[in-house]
Amino acid sequence: MNIREVIEEKEYSALSPCAARARETKGRDKEEEKCEVRTEYQRDRDRILHSRSFRRLKDKTQVFISPQGDHYRTRLTHTLEVSQIARTIARALSLNEDLTEAISLGHDLGHTPFGHQGEYVLNRLSPYGFVHAEQSVRVVEILEKDGEGLNLTWEVRDGIRNHRTSGKPVTLEAQTVRLADKIAYIHHDCDDAKHAGIITEEDVPIDLRLMMGETCRQRLNTMIIDVIDNSLGKPEVAMTEKMYAGMMTLRKFMFDNIYSKGVAKVENEKVERLLSALYAYYSEHPMDMSAEYQQLMIRGEPKEKVVCDYISGMSDLYAIHIIDELYEPHGWTVY
Repeated sequence: MNIREVIEEKEYSALSPCAARARETKGRDKEEEKCEVRTEYQRDRDRILHSRSFRRLKDKTQVFISPQGDHYRTRLTHTLEVSQIARTIARALSLNEDLTEAISLGHDLGHTPFGHQGEYVLNRLSPYGFVHAEQSVRVVEILEKDGEGLNLTWEVRDGIRNHRTSGKPVTLEAQTVRLADKIAYIHHDCDDAKHAGIITEEDVPIDLRLMMGETCRQRLNTMIIDVIDNSLGKPEVAMTEKMYAGMMTLRKFMFDNIYSKGVAKVENEKVERLLSALYAYYSEHPMDMSAEYQQLMIRGEPKEKVVCDYISGMSDLYAIHIIDELYEPHGWTVY
């Protein structure tokens, strides 16, 4: 018995008419033999989960740079929370959970060390610009597996590319991830800031607390339920206008009170200096990058892009280690 075909057949009876079905995928850039056990979207999920870039997310900043404590979110835990929220919504709407999970797990693979501040720095320095959503696609198409890429399906790559607010994802599963990403970081960044003593629940505007809930957990639940209730049986996954406006107001509150104030501002200035120094060094010494990145230049990739590839792939600790090796004096011994 071919298990994959059984699963594919079940999708037609179990999923919404608007859901994406693995058998109807637009396919991969390089055609491959089908798996007997897993659907195409399940294979994509597994490839992302086993990739090096996914493992590196555990040591990349979400918001708080080098936090003192083990309970603050990292880019990896953010990704897992996005996946959980997106799958909850997808299940309620009878969408394809495998596709939803694959997009969720892959959406931030190209993120820089030190969170969004790292992205801002590379975007400013590189003549080609730098956007983490596009970089995540570059990771799965070019950078993974020593330049071979993961050869993911079109639908997963579309969802990864379009997970930002400005994106226009094609599938409902990708639309689900785009909303889940915002819901996740608004919830957990606020939760982390509260535990760090940066804000209290009373600091959150009263009108938002009355509409969405008095606690981070209540607001998370309110937003998820709003998406589900507003999207059932519809060819679009979206919040109500009122809830979306509330979510964006809460997002602005967080930018004003968490992301760009106090300790965060001081640490962001350090990130600016650190990544600027790394970019300048590797632009002048590209042969000091590891061999796989040198091969990209040999293949014709612009040096400036490859330098961004190399730096964006670093974890926070590795970037700090490299700066220490390059610019800090170390003792030497005379024999």
